[in-house]
Amino acid sequence: MTRGSLEALGIGDMSRSASEVVSTVSDPHAEPHDFSHLEGGEDEQAADIVRDVVLWYSTQLASEHRSGVPDEERIEELKAGRQAALADQAQLVNADPQEAAQIAAVYAARLRELNES
Repeated sequence: MTRGSLEALGIGDMSRSASEVVSTVSDPHAEPHDFSHLEGGEDEQAADIVRDVVLWYSTQLASEHRSGVPDEERIEELKAGRQAALADQAQLVNADPQEAAQIAAVYAARLRELNES
């Protein structure tokens, strides 16, 4: 992710931690939650958020397959979205804390968009 692509998604302040970004994305009027008592760092939080996006795509795929007349175009879009998330999830293995925070921010925004659609 580049700063430009993050700013295009409306996420320009990279000084915040992933937990602050997630709490802001889930409720823009809420105060940031304090996750300091929890185990795990930026990489684990990012992995959780990306995993939630993968789960959203998988759930939608299953639902589409169960429908009476599956929409093949939608199925392909869902598969592509899931594959992109899985690829980013694999990149987290080697991500430094700043990269993990950026991925978390992007995927938190994506999850919010997906849940609103």
